[in-house]
Amino acid sequence: YPLLPPLLPITQSQASAVQALAGKNIKPLISIFNQISGNEAEKKTTLDQALRGVLGDLIVRNKASCDDFLALIYLSIDAVTESICSATTPFVLLGDVLDCLPLDLCDKIFSFVEENVSTWKSNSFYTAGKNYLLRMCNDLLRRLSKSQNTVFCGRIQLFLARLFPLSEKSGLNLQSQFNLDNITVFNKNEQESTLGQKHTEEKEDGMEVEEGEMGEDDAPASIPIDYNLYRKFWTLQDYFRNPVQCYDKFSWMTFLKVMHLTMRRKAEGGKNVFLTSDLMDLQLSDSNFRRHILLQYLILFQYLKGQVKFKSSNCVLNDDQAAWIEETTKLVYQLLREIPPDGDKFATMVEHILNTEENWNAWKNEGCPSFVKERTVDDKPKRPMRKRQAPEDFLGKGPDRKLFMGNDELTRLWNLNHDNMEACKSDSRSFMPSLDEFFAEAIEQADPANMVEEEYKVVRNPNYGWRALRLLSRRSPHFFQPTNQKFKSLADYLDSMVSKLAKELPDIPSEEIKTGEEDDDDNGDNLLKDSNDSPSIQSKLVTNQQMDDVAAKLGARWKVLASHLEVKAAELREIETDSEDVDMQAKLLLVAWQDREGTQATVENLVTALNAAGFSQIADSLSEA
Repeated sequence: YPLLPPLLPITQSQASAVQALAGKNIKPLISIFNQISGNEAEKKTTLDQALRGVLGDLIVRNKASCDDFLALIYLSIDAVTESICSATTPFVLLGDVLDCLPLDLCDKIFSFVEENVSTWKSNSFYTAGKNYLLRMCNDLLRRLSKSQNTVFCGRIQLFLARLFPLSEKSGLNLQSQFNLDNITVFNKNEQESTLGQKHTEEKEDGMEVEEGEMGEDDAPASIPIDYNLYRKFWTLQDYFRNPVQCYDKFSWMTFLKVMHLTMRRKAEGGKNVFLTSDLMDLQLSDSNFRRHILLQYLILFQYLKGQVKFKSSNCVLNDDQAAWIEETTKLVYQLLREIPPDGDKFATMVEHILNTEENWNAWKNEGCPSFVKERTVDDKPKRPMRKRQAPEDFLGKGPDRKLFMGNDELTRLWNLNHDNMEACKSDSRSFMPSLDEFFAEAIEQADPANMVEEEYKVVRNPNYGWRALRLLSRRSPHFFQPTNQKFKSLADYLDSMVSKLAKELPDIPSEEIKTGEEDDDDNGDNLLKDSNDSPSIQSKLVTNQQMDDVAAKLGARWKVLASHLEVKAAELREIETDSEDVDMQAKLLLVAWQDREGTQATVENLVTALNAAGFSQIADSLSEA
């Protein structure tokens, strides 16, 4: 057991508490707190015991009013604010008061608790007292009757809802557990039931009235109720307290039978009649009782068809069950609208509440995310900062209007031009060379008269080729012109482009270039050709006219030449598929060879292939052309 403070300080503190209570002033308690020896915790424990002692005296005297109790609790709240007693003291005093008072006085004390909910939620009290308040409210609920003290029970529930945040786990029932201890007790012995005795007397008197039959005036009292209906009706409460059993096939069939017995529709006039259990005359005339039972049906149906996170995988309704629940729900709402007073208003309110409950259920299925949006760092208001005025010299407002950058070289560079955009557009900022400057060396090396070997030409340099492509894409229209000519390497492509540029550049006469290349035809299929000044046919490419002449002379013998031109079998099959004309097939063979060879598709190479295939006359005619 913890050591209690000495009795003398408690007695003195209790006397100070009585004095403070009488004068409704906290100063006597502050004075005795400063006089007590010991550390801070021991002093607070002493005053805690003193306040409880004063409360005990008030209760024992049995002459204290609720105002006296509330004055003492207010005094303890002030003591907590002054840090001279424990934060749990007001809640301990409240619990002691409510445990010792009758329910009618507890109602007045609880009104004080409701009015000070903002105090209990403050930082000084919430952490220390939330469990005390929860335990106090649960103790009160156990003492209250749910049927006689309905309003008081509702006030307690509303207070707890205001006190605890929405995310408080203790009030969420996350696992959807049911209160299986809520068992409805009814008379299960027919002989002891008044309904059983009444039913026996009716049989003896010869009164035979069918179940559900109504009298001429449609009075509820004319509906006969036997023990069988009474027992089955109250059996429904077992389904209401544990809806999971409705997913069982046998239990579901039993529930349907009981449901049909307790809900009937009169054929004449379409008026709905709800049959109750024992005490028929009183219960049928009690609209609250009828609404209570119908509302239980709606809550049960909502759970059966709802999506609940902790439901078992086999808790699923079939199509027939879902359709029956949908139809019966409409019937129940219709019954609620017919029950006075304000049936339509009550039914609308119930429907709204159940729809809201679906939203809460969806929130719990998602793991109860917080409703409070956390403020990010960017959202926090930033404190405006005063900007220091820069000196005039730095802003370029000095006598020489120069911007000083803190370094002589930086200052010189920055002040070369006051307009940075204009400085970027200056001619001195253009570093891209012209076509004639960049390709002058390549054009000179392309002239056969200079006898520059292929491996020493600049077009064979990958670095030069990469820069040449970038320059051509910016300055030359030939870069984007389509062509059927294929090149094996970048150097071959640059050779072709150099030949074209040599004829276009104004600074270099075309007579000096001996490559012999001519412009492309309009159809884009032209190839580079040697000029008439070339001493050999090594650089002559096969023209379209030459290919047409050779194809006409080959005719059906084109396949003999195909093996010497190294055309693949797949290409031969494509040629035969594309055309049935042998002359066209021969032309397609030469075109395929030309596309594959590119700049190597020369007259010399074609003559060599023709001689090897045995077409020497065609080769001679091609050489003479």
